[in-house]
Amino acid sequence: MEEILSMLGVFKDKYLSWMDLPVMTVIDIVEIVIIAFLFYTILLWIKNTRAWMLLKGLLVILVFVMVAAVFQMTTILWLAEKTLNVGVIALVIIFQPELRKALEQLGRKSFLKGVAFLDFGKDQIEHVSEKAINELVRACFEMGKVKTGALIVMEDTVNLSEYERTGIAVDAILTNQLLINIFEKNTPLHDGAIIVRGNRIVSATCYLPLSDNMELSKELGTRHRAAVGISELSDSLTIVVSEETGGVSVAVGGKLVRGLDQEGLRAQLKALQKFEPETKRKGLLKRRLKYVKKDNSVDHK
Repeated sequence: MEEILSMLGVFKDKYLSWMDLPVMTVIDIVEIVIIAFLFYTILLWIKNTRAWMLLKGLLVILVFVMVAAVFQMTTILWLAEKTLNVGVIALVIIFQPELRKALEQLGRKSFLKGVAFLDFGKDQIEHVSEKAINELVRACFEMGKVKTGALIVMEDTVNLSEYERTGIAVDAILTNQLLINIFEKNTPLHDGAIIVRGNRIVSATCYLPLSDNMELSKELGTRHRAAVGISELSDSLTIVVSEETGGVSVAVGGKLVRGLDQEGLRAQLKALQKFEPETKRKGLLKRRLKYVKKDNSVDHK
């Protein structure tokens, strides 16, 4: 390390003598690495929780305040200054659940296991295969024939680990028989939702947030409201099999499509994640919403 620093010193004296650069020591480099690691870990934590959406909202407000500063909008700047005094307390209150979970995870993990740089591979999106789609479609309509209720969340780019932790870990390959067994009435895992990541069922009996959308039909039960609720908070695709009618519905982007047939469900699932080539990855959520609009005619049946 000392040799590297001395080489940098020679380079500075020879080529950058006209610049007033600060003197770098070993402590400075270690400090930069620690700050970069902490900053990266915080960003990774924000990405894997609902805090990411809240952060984007705060960034919009910050841009608005910067525009007000450029144009000297004194009233807005005064309000922003007064709001800043309680902003830290407000952030702690808003992020309280996420902060508590982050501290709990930090307490459970060893230092090396908690190092984010060792988990790069785990952050990759897992994809749904055609075989898994066929198994899923078959299971949904077999359950629909006998009116077995089901709630299946297909994870996309937004990590659903905070909802995964509310259930029971399964970590099994997605198959038609396994899905039917999970949602069979009076079995230990039938109540609640399952979360699917790629081709694997990662958790069962998960609790999902209910939507408070007043435009949803009053005849819809808890499963449908939970499906819409999770689709409002993430880019996931949620399949609902009605226990009353046996109908199959899909919730995506806060929209609910009801009365799907096998081809309609298969089309929705094929638009999920990177089932399509890499060059077509952008706009997948828009394309899924296009399927929703296309099937809006069955939404009121």
